[in-house]
This record gives sequence, C-alpha cells and structure tokens, in this order.
Amino acid sequence: QVHLVESGGGLVQAGGSLRLSCAASGRTFGNYAMGWFRQAPGKEREIVAGISGRGRTTYYADSVKGRFTISRDNAKNALYLQMNSLKPDDTAVYYCAARSTSIAGTEPQSYDYWGQGTQVTVSS
Repeated sequence: QVHLVESGGGLVQAGGSLRLSCAASGRTFGNYAMGWFRQAPGKEREIVAGISGRGRTTYYADSVKGRFTISRDNAKNALYLQMNSLKPDDTAVYYCAARSTSIAGTEPQSYDYWGQGTQVTVSS
C-alpha cells in the first residue's frame, strides 16, 4: 500500500514556474514507477511525465517537453515536478500516481495508487 500526498500547486502568471512535490509512504518507494498526471475541466486525465523506479528512465508528454522536469529522491520517498514557462493551457488538477512495477508507464489505468491532487492555475 502506498499513500501519496501532493503539494506545491497554486496560482501563477504565464511564463512563471512552480514546483510540485509528492510525498509517499512506505519503505519500498524505489520499487514503484511514478507519474504526474493532470486533468482539466471537461477533459480526460492525461500523462504529464513518468519516471522509473530508480529514476533512470523518464517520459514527457509532447506538450511539456523542454519545460517540465520530473525527478525523484528515493531516500526521501519524494517525487517532484519542476514546471517552467507555464502556459494557461497547463491549468489543471495535477496528480501523482504510483505503479506497482519499476517500469514507467503512460496510461492512467496502469497506475495503482493516486494522490488527492493539487490545483495549478496559470493566468494569462
């Protein structure tokens, strides 16, 4: 069982930056691939970025490549998402999720544990 809690969301102007954090419970955090997803009103939940259990492999959605960076600190049971050059289209609730394998995945249904989400709002 993994319990996930996101933090770091908020309101920012276009072009600004935010850093999201996700704190995870459990002693085997490194056994789980992790992902950041987002869901805007009226839209489906979509992958933003994923990272393998040891952090050696990462994945980014085309819409965030070059602007967002996913990272993890297994010693601290923590996942991060550094978001730069934010755009109004990035406005959404952001969720961290854990997958019961060390291999990163992109489909929401392949993730087993989810946080409660944190709101990110980017004003124009």
